[in-house]
Amino acid sequence: MATAVEGKYERLDSPEITCAREFARAVAARGGRAYFVGGCVRDAILGRKTKDLDIEVHGVCREELERILSEFGTVMRVGESFGIYKLFGNDIDVALPRTEVCVGKGHRDFEVQVNPALGIKEAARRRDFTMNALYEDVLTGDVSDPYGGLADLRAGVIKHVDGGTFGEDPLRVLRAAQFAARFDMRIDASTVELCRTMQLEHLPHERIAEETKKALLKATHPSVYFRALREMGQLEGWFDEVDSLVGVEQNPCFHPEGDVFEHTMMVLDCAAALREQAIWPLGLMLAALCHDMGKPKTTFRLETGRIVSYGHENEGVEVAATFMDRVFHERRLKQYVLNMVKLHMRPGSLLNANAKQKSFTKLFDESCCPADLCLLAQSDWEGSTGGEPFSTVADRLAGHLRCFEELMARPYVKGDDLIAAGVEPGPEMGEVLRFAHKVRLAGVSKGEALTQCLGMYRALHRKAENRRKHACSGEWLSCRGQIY
Repeated sequence: MATAVEGKYERLDSPEITCAREFARAVAARGGRAYFVGGCVRDAILGRKTKDLDIEVHGVCREELERILSEFGTVMRVGESFGIYKLFGNDIDVALPRTEVCVGKGHRDFEVQVNPALGIKEAARRRDFTMNALYEDVLTGDVSDPYGGLADLRAGVIKHVDGGTFGEDPLRVLRAAQFAARFDMRIDASTVELCRTMQLEHLPHERIAEETKKALLKATHPSVYFRALREMGQLEGWFDEVDSLVGVEQNPCFHPEGDVFEHTMMVLDCAAALREQAIWPLGLMLAALCHDMGKPKTTFRLETGRIVSYGHENEGVEVAATFMDRVFHERRLKQYVLNMVKLHMRPGSLLNANAKQKSFTKLFDESCCPADLCLLAQSDWEGSTGGEPFSTVADRLAGHLRCFEELMARPYVKGDDLIAAGVEPGPEMGEVLRFAHKVRLAGVSKGEALTQCLGMYRALHRKAENRRKHACSGEWLSCRGQIY
């Protein structure tokens, strides 16, 4: 965190800052200068907390830098070609000035030349946006601003540094979008035009996922991320399923806000307001993004003119799976999102039908995360400008969830209980455990449930014994027929 002062930024003390200053003094003693660079300067100016610090050292060769670093512990080089080192554990990155020349289509296809004598303006030319091209002297706090980044920050504008080199790294398209979402800034028109010309297909899915996660988890309005990508013409490809929502009509009685894309963006922002309450924040945000992906394939207009999307929640499971497989290669996350997509309509439908607790218990039992399902249902409800406010049903939904959670917190029959009572592992035991779960949901006490389970086991065991006896008898008769 920093306090803004005209021309310099006074940082509050922390162990990392103290270490950085000691390191900078050692660099100065060798005739060099150390600068905070990149996001840590930007965040200080914006008054935001920053986790990691980046330092660029000028006027010192690589060998001398490594000797200085060795005075602060083991020299840890993490970027051989980029000349990047770690200081103070993993919290501070130290690098030498460098130039980068694109030699391929990938995000990392660059030829790097380290040059300790490179001036600040030339060193900053490789950076993506003017707000990330600020240099802050570690010892004095003086800020060097070679490309007008301070003015752009004050104006809330994201602007590229160099039009000739900006397009060499296609990841910058997504970085521009997620910065716009996180910092509530607009992207300069000239930068938007550059982003329109860039090809993203060669980016690894990990980088797409990483930038998307930042927007979903750090932005107050993550919809800005997808709106920006749409403006740049960059939804198509990695975000085909989101792009397909554009122009899909909805029933204006329930969704006067507009098409499915507009509704999804509103739901996404509502979910962002609730994500700190979520069991799995990222899962909730992705479920909000994917919840209506089945509508493009299921939406049609009846003869009466009414627009319907029958079964879109089921169709959406397959569509969302395709999206998750492309961008987020995480099995558990995918299972969570698909479960949420499948069930997202049910809480609202049950509330509208004034359903009893039994119906909600059945629903919550099908859900991988009932508490988050309720948050998704709230986001979906509030992400529309039609109908009654969610506050009219909030207490009822919370009450049904609370009853289910209290029910599931009671003692219940487990496999160990059955084994202790003499039940042998096998197919019958699996069937008895499924029965035990049913009586648990019905609110039967553990003692009574165990009695019922053992009775069922004995009945199943007798049937199995009878089947075995009949089988043996049939084999004996068959053998007699062969002998005589």
